[in-house]
Amino acid sequence: VQLMEAGGDSVQAGGSLRLSCVVSGDTSSSYYMAWFRQAPGKERDGIAAIRTNGKTTYARAVRDRFTISRDDAMNTLNLQMSDLKPEDPAKYYCPAQPPEQRLEHFPLMAGAYNSWGQGTQVTVSS
Repeated sequence: VQLMEAGGDSVQAGGSLRLSCVVSGDTSSSYYMAWFRQAPGKERDGIAAIRTNGKTTYARAVRDRFTISRDDAMNTLNLQMSDLKPEDPAKYYCPAQPPEQRLEHFPLMAGAYNSWGQGTQVTVSS
């Protein structure tokens, strides 16, 4: 499976942005998917995940501000971001993995995903 993120941009603090991730090479409905982000000098952190049944998990840092969704008919994963804060700038990545028990319990663990996109950059200005 191949993944390509898009939608990264520079926005002002408090603004909104929508990221997308297009899946190719297979059908997205077969995969657990997630959004991770990595700022310079920091680890890659999981922020939102969505299972094949639509159940979602969010990191505390983005809960109530970000919404992950999937459109399997379009083979696309989305991340709607609102109320962007100075701590949100990073490169955002979209990974995918076939369902497995480890993912069910730890959907925001980077090591649980084998397929990754190249990322899209988000910048927030104050």
